Amino acid sequence: MFKSLKIYNLLFLRLLLILSGVEIAIYFFKKELIFTAIFSLFIVFFLVREMYFYVRNFVLLYNKTIASILQNDFSSDFSKHKFNKNYDDLFTLYDTLKNNQKEQVSRDIIYRSILNNIETGIFILQKDGDEWNIFLMNDYFSKYFDVPKISKWKYLKNHLPTLCEVIEDQDFQEIKTSLEIRVNQENVQTFVMQTSRTEICDLDYFIVLLDSIQNVVEKKEKEAWGNLMKVISHELLNSITPIRSICQNLQDLVDQDTMSTEDLEDIKNSVGTMLRRSDHLQKFIEGYRKLAMLPSPKKEKIELQYWVENSLQVMAPLFQKNQIEVINTIALNRKINVDSQQMEQVLINLLTNCIYALEDSLNKQIIISAEAKENRTFIRITDTGKGIEKEIENKIFLPFFTTRQEGAGIGLTLSKSIVEAHGGYLAHKNENGKTTFELCLVED
Repeated sequence: MFKSLKIYNLLFLRLLLILSGVEIAIYFFKKELIFTAIFSLFIVFFLVREMYFYVRNFVLLYNKTIASILQNDFSSDFSKHKFNKNYDDLFTLYDTLKNNQKEQVSRDIIYRSILNNIETGIFILQKDGDEWNIFLMNDYFSKYFDVPKISKWKYLKNHLPTLCEVIEDQDFQEIKTSLEIRVNQENVQTFVMQTSRTEICDLDYFIVLLDSIQNVVEKKEKEAWGNLMKVISHELLNSITPIRSICQNLQDLVDQDTMSTEDLEDIKNSVGTMLRRSDHLQKFIEGYRKLAMLPSPKKEKIELQYWVENSLQVMAPLFQKNQIEVINTIALNRKINVDSQQMEQVLINLLTNCIYALEDSLNKQIIISAEAKENRTFIRITDTGKGIEKEIENKIFLPFFTTRQEGAGIGLTLSKSIVEAHGGYLAHKNENGKTTFELCLVED
């Protein structure tokens, strides 16, 4: 503000000098001092000329700076004018906006780089009046669907009519659905589409994400196989390494000319250890065979209560031995269409897990409940144990994963496979220090 007043004061001073010069010239003309009057006018001319260039340079500099800001052109160099303190505010504004633009460009490059490296098709629409234009399209979408990076919605409709019709039918509102799209005029693939709409600074944006179900499944399969191979290699090495070490020791003993009583005792112990590790490997392979060769369920209608009571009766001695209270709150009079033997094994596996979870608990309770919703039956088994640690929550259904020294690690995996073979699902959750396994069965 004070710098602006300084500029105005300088302009006012110049005007005052010019007017004073004109008055002096007129005064000398009246006194008939012609040469003095002409000299005064000459000085006035120079003052007017100086003021003209001062105002002209001032206006040109402001216009050039403002034009650069309005056009987002920050390539101009004003360093030669920076010695003039009258323009400090203007140059501070220019430099601030220039730095802001650099930061914005850097962020845009980073965001675009991130979007272009994501294996998900993404494009963003921006509303312009009554029409939508393509604001951004990532490289994956462009390459996967063989679509050039166009800017008009109507051009995208020519390339992917099925996709665009779904979006238009929903009037560019939020959607989460699956649809089939023909890729490269050959293969029809199923995609999961998720959209969202948002307004930023009075601008309307519509974001579309497309994931190939095939790619998602393949990714999950690779992760599952990777985890499985880690577990299998861990189990095999745990048995093969000590067996090989024992064999080496036995070889050294056999190569001796004479054998003492201590050597014979060592051989007996070594053979015993080898047998135990071999038994462990046999159980491990048997568990794998059970998972790999799970027979198709032979379904029949059975009473829900009958199925639960049968399983509880089998487990009753273990409950009594471990002093566990079982509370069965199921009051549903409902039939379920299942393979009774397979589903009984599922319930026994889950109850066995509860027993181990309650080993160190003071309040040992297992609560069984059920709920029916339309064609779905939910059976919940809750224990008051210590719960499942967050670090292993995503691993409990992996084959051969176990936290028990003597466990085979196939109980939950087998149970999940059996339930899924019946068209249902098996899940778990931790609530208020309790672990609940939820078994959902869907009636055909």
